[in-house]
Amino acid sequence: MFKLTNQQYLKTDQYKDSSNLDARMEIHKRFSANPYGWYNWVFDTLIKLPTDAKVLELGCGPAHMWKECSDRIPSDWDITLSDLSSGMLDSAWRNLVVTGRSYRFKEIDAQEIPFEDETFDAVIANFMLYHVPDRPKALSEIKRVLKPGGKLIAATGGENHMREMMEWLQKIRVGKTTEPYVNPFTLENGLEQLKPFFPDATMSRYEDNLNVAEIEPIMAYIRSSMRSADLSEEELMNVRVYLEKELKEKSSIFITKDSGLFEAIK
Repeated sequence: MFKLTNQQYLKTDQYKDSSNLDARMEIHKRFSANPYGWYNWVFDTLIKLPTDAKVLELGCGPAHMWKECSDRIPSDWDITLSDLSSGMLDSAWRNLVVTGRSYRFKEIDAQEIPFEDETFDAVIANFMLYHVPDRPKALSEIKRVLKPGGKLIAATGGENHMREMMEWLQKIRVGKTTEPYVNPFTLENGLEQLKPFFPDATMSRYEDNLNVAEIEPIMAYIRSSMRSADLSEEELMNVRVYLEKELKEKSSIFITKDSGLFEAIK
């Protein structure tokens, strides 16, 4: 839990660059059951914005959505991509420079957004609000910088998201307790946190799961996680052995995905 909202750790370790997040995204890219794609689904929430909309993404990471949906972005949108980590912003710039489109990049803490009131038509927070130490402050800031009628898109996971990962660790850590990180902003509890700022917020789930046909992407996911520092090489090898046996018995390894988003209008 401490790591999840420890901004120093997030900036200098877990998200000092995009390598950990890229490793986790690869498994979704290759083995997701839903062919439509997460980023297309999230982008669908933005299609009714004005043709000259001003958009801010908080915690943009390596900007995968903007790269994958580049042909859907209206040419007159003014887009600011921000992240707490300068390393992430560097990855975002590298991913998007090839698109030939102009973006603004800015290092921003969501708890103190450095823009004037009523600046943006939309603010996006894609799987990042659970990293914010003071979410009420961040939500207040988001509401402040949104124009009247502006939209917040806040994506996150549900309580069952990727649950098999934790189950595997519990199986191999004999005699040790593996406490899960408690996600403080989930599909189950997010509405109650949003309602004081956005009374009409709604939630939608994205139907998807993973059917993974290879061991290495799963191991890369585990090694990239915050939990990996707690695991010995022997324990990681035990996970691999367990998964190899599982894959030999089945054609693929099933992993639950439970993700979605909140839409909130100011």
